Amino acid sequence: MGIVIGVLGRLVVPGRQRILWTILVGIAAALIGSALASAFGVADTKGVDWVEWLIQIALAAVGVAALDRAKLNR
Repeated sequence: MGIVIGVLGRLVVPGRQRILWTILVGIAAALIGSALASAFGVADTKGVDWVEWLIQIALAAVGVAALDRAKLNR
């Protein structure tokens, strides 16, 4: 699931990113996003957990953008 979240987060951020870092960021975003969704009480709903997915994708996009920005600063 983290790989999918990473790829979706990558699609949100323009530019070119390395796929390995994107996958790692996606895995971390999926784990952190699930924890946040549980904390807010939106992790377990009937049907598809759209809010949890949006949180995870947003975290992945922020993570990918942060890595891209860190790469530019080097």
